[in-house]
Amino acid sequence: MKIQRAMGPDAGVVKYDLLTALSVAGLAGSPGLATSLMRLIALVTARYNWREDEFCVGQKDMARMWSVDERTVKRQIKRLLEAEVLICKRPGVRGRVGAYRLNHGGIARLSAPTWHLVGPDFEARMQARYGADEAEKVVRLGDYVAAAEPAKDTGASGTPWARAMATLRSEDKAQYEAWFQRLGYLSVEGGVVHVTCPSAFIRRYIETHLMQRLLNAVRAEFGGVSEVRIRV
Repeated sequence: MKIQRAMGPDAGVVKYDLLTALSVAGLAGSPGLATSLMRLIALVTARYNWREDEFCVGQKDMARMWSVDERTVKRQIKRLLEAEVLICKRPGVRGRVGAYRLNHGGIARLSAPTWHLVGPDFEARMQARYGADEAEKVVRLGDYVAAAEPAKDTGASGTPWARAMATLRSEDKAQYEAWFQRLGYLSVEGGVVHVTCPSAFIRRYIETHLMQRLLNAVRAEFGGVSEVRIRV
């Protein structure tokens, strides 16, 4: 992946694109993800040192900025590290304030399914900046799945899967386009609906944050469904 540092003539574009990517990923995600990324955006906007490529802010200061307690700050930073949105440069030990930097690659992986929601110019710019390999793995692989898996639902309006997808789209168009639209129907066997998706990240996100919504929509159309299984 080709990482472009936020310095030099194009620094402003890189910074705004990173913040845009975090914003649309949060807006298309769960309330918990939206809150996490909104807090991060506030911190980056106010306190990020782009020259050193880090922020070095005490937990007490972060708690005050986010209107939370320090325990919440610790949990929030841990979640952002686990999501690979942040990288710890220097741990905060022995009274020293920790330093963290934005993980451009992690932000790209997190936000790639939502780039198209901003517009084709943004999507093309992000794909060019963060490398063709990443675009293939996260975005364009959907085209491969469409060509390589003829057994999946073709989207005919009368099928149960298509009706379930139409329900999800009517409930939240942005969320549908970011996540559910990339699923492909395979089969239903023994009360289990089998579907495909273009990346492990999308599968994990849906399983963690959106599975109940997907299951509700599928049950309403298929009947007698106990589970939806997603495979890459």
